[in-house]
Amino acid sequence: MHFILSTGSLYSYGIERVFALAAEAGFEGIELLIDHRWDTRQADYLQSLIRRYALPARALHSPFARNCKGWGETEFGAIARTVELAAELGAQVVVHHLPLRFSYASLRTGNHSLRLPNPFDRSHHQYAAWLMETYQGLQASTDVLLCIENLPAQRVLNLPINPARWNAHSRATVGAITRFPHITMDTTHLGTWGLEPVEVYSCWGQRVKHVHLSNFDGREHRRPEDGALRLDALLARMAADRYEYSISLELHPDALEASATDDRVLELLRGSLDYCRRAVGLEKRSIS
Repeated sequence: MHFILSTGSLYSYGIERVFALAAEAGFEGIELLIDHRWDTRQADYLQSLIRRYALPARALHSPFARNCKGWGETEFGAIARTVELAAELGAQVVVHHLPLRFSYASLRTGNHSLRLPNPFDRSHHQYAAWLMETYQGLQASTDVLLCIENLPAQRVLNLPINPARWNAHSRATVGAITRFPHITMDTTHLGTWGLEPVEVYSCWGQRVKHVHLSNFDGREHRRPEDGALRLDALLARMAADRYEYSISLELHPDALEASATDDRVLELLRGSLDYCRRAVGLEKRSIS
């Protein structure tokens, strides 16, 4: 098991700054979130960071939205491009999301933005069809593991709404995502549905090849030691199962006080990493 840091945890920072902080805090690798910045998707530059900081890119996260021009243009095209980059960088996993049930358009009024269903956009249907018809062939063509991720509740009038097909949004639907061979288990997303990750892990078992680890206290992506989820129990169970893949801390920048000094961010990163290592029975690693 490897504890790594997602660059999405500090997405408001430059990529090299995140590498430097992760290395100093003692992480064993990086999960690279691909976005519109070419620094997140140019292999030569990323290889130079991997060498400079002695931190492998163990996982890549395909872009969240179709905002990466020149990177596949569709959600499934972006996944295929991300797989190519992962193979070039030696990453084991590509993370991508379940398909949405609806497409949305944003209506902006003043300082407020409202998301409304867009019946004219069929891209979510095309992506779902690709997952059913072509996805297996892409996986068969590469050693990189395609790990599909469960998604959180969206709230409308304070009611939880399931945004995605095959999502784990109740105890009765936990098994739907197991139609896919490899899963990224996002713990805070489970928390938005009142699901306890250690119980879901018991259902998903060996399909879990990657974890996005963070807690939930009514807000998503809290530090693993700060929230209602029993993440120590999850980590202990995974250690007992001899889980051999990566566990990626995927936090919100405000959980790491990203507006504070680097010393404070490092203190919080080290505290979370120590929490994880204690949970799996590893001694605290001294960091100079």
